[in-house]
Amino acid sequence: MPSVRAELPGAPALLGWLTDPEAPRLCLVTEAPGLLDWFAGHGPRGAGRRRTARALVPLTGQTALGTTWAVAGRLGVVATSPADLVRVLATTETGRAPRTVLILPALHTAAEPVPIAELLRDLATLGRVRVVVETREGSPEHAVLAEGRVAVVAAEDEERGERADGGGDTGPTGDTGRAHPAPLPDLSDPLAVCAADPFAVTAGYVRDAGDQHGGLRPAWLRAGQALCTARTPADRALALLAVLGDGADPRLRPALEEAAAPARWRLRWSRVVGDVAPPWPGPVAALAVQGGTLLAADLGGTVRLLGAADARPLGRLDHPVTGRVMALAPAPDGTVLLLDERGRLHTVRGREPRPPYLQRLTEAVTATLTRHPGTALAAISGSVVVGDRLGSVHAFGLTGLHQASLHSGRVTAVGAVESETPFVCSGGSDGTVRLWTPGRDPEPAALAERPSPVVSLHATETPYGPFVAVAWADGSVELHDVESHTHRSFRPGPPVRAVAVTPDGALVVGLDEAVVCLERA
Repeated sequence: MPSVRAELPGAPALLGWLTDPEAPRLCLVTEAPGLLDWFAGHGPRGAGRRRTARALVPLTGQTALGTTWAVAGRLGVVATSPADLVRVLATTETGRAPRTVLILPALHTAAEPVPIAELLRDLATLGRVRVVVETREGSPEHAVLAEGRVAVVAAEDEERGERADGGGDTGPTGDTGRAHPAPLPDLSDPLAVCAADPFAVTAGYVRDAGDQHGGLRPAWLRAGQALCTARTPADRALALLAVLGDGADPRLRPALEEAAAPARWRLRWSRVVGDVAPPWPGPVAALAVQGGTLLAADLGGTVRLLGAADARPLGRLDHPVTGRVMALAPAPDGTVLLLDERGRLHTVRGREPRPPYLQRLTEAVTATLTRHPGTALAAISGSVVVGDRLGSVHAFGLTGLHQASLHSGRVTAVGAVESETPFVCSGGSDGTVRLWTPGRDPEPAALAERPSPVVSLHATETPYGPFVAVAWADGSVELHDVESHTHRSFRPGPPVRAVAVTPDGALVVGLDEAVVCLERA
């Protein structure tokens, strides 16, 4: 706990609110300039297991959407709207993410103070966060925040008297009145929006709802959370390019490609909602690769076949599953195994007859999952790999069953690599990705780890060695080169539903409104 010997007015009360487990989860700070900046800069010492993180979210010039993206990024989730952020935080697993105090100074300087106040009020009802916000008494946004059970921290009476000069409250930097937002660029210029302050661009697009700016506006609002956290204009250009529809101004794509040239990725192709040539295949729930064909399952259980090189439509998989497909596992003999939302296994036969021993193996796994539902699925020659809700991975093979307890919590994804030494990789709700060769002890160190659940994983052998693609619930994607122990990251903006690696090492990312294929620069 920080020292309060020379605290600002209101500091003891604010620290008392923080340490009182019975206090309201929403704290309003009034008449206490600079208090929240001090509070954010003097976080708790140590890193105990039950420590609460502090996240400062500046509000100057912010819209409700920009605030949503900023808060979601600090909490390790992905959200597309204020209501979606509340839903995500209320319903999804948190992995190892700590409980967080959101610190939001100077609400009166925001572009949309009342909608932001409504968002913060709703966030404070969730057990995952506590919210402390600086607001002005008597304002409409203060009235919204004060509707429920709140704590109020104000300066001492004598401090109020000293500042009762009619000049207005001072902001967190000591300036009086409303802070000035960042300058707004030309919203139709792709280079300008990629180089500008992303929250200012967001505010501009929110205000200018009647102009699509050649297609830049819908692309920006689709990828916005990634654009607001991207470090360079090149990364923003790449994220915009990945979700730019084919109906956009034809001058935008070459301009964004040039701007994205310094990025570590190149866009091979993308298919976005509304595209017609080739058409968008629909929302993606699961991905897999079978030779040169990409298998993409949608939310209703339909599995579409796409050309892995260019996403051209190749038809649909004729399968008996009704409802959502949770995982796809093509076997080397052409058979495709599917895991349904109940954790049961289904088989779609290939054109060639299956060897009897593989048929018996599949039937045995199917019977096992009828009694003990699986949570993840993969397949290679002579083996079917299944994850379960208790953190174990089971490799069913022709020589018997091998098992390993690899995760704390549910196994959310598995992959298997047909290499010189076949191995299994798995991801879990604990945020880790682990490697395991059945019959041996698992690798002691995780291949990758984040404080967020793994949502998808795929692994394959490429001309450059085995690659593993991983997506986490915080919206980040990584492509790992297992032999060189290196990886590249990508963040598309929307929630990532599935990932896959093509035979030549390209990364495919499945979203609700787009499918994107990237290759290493």
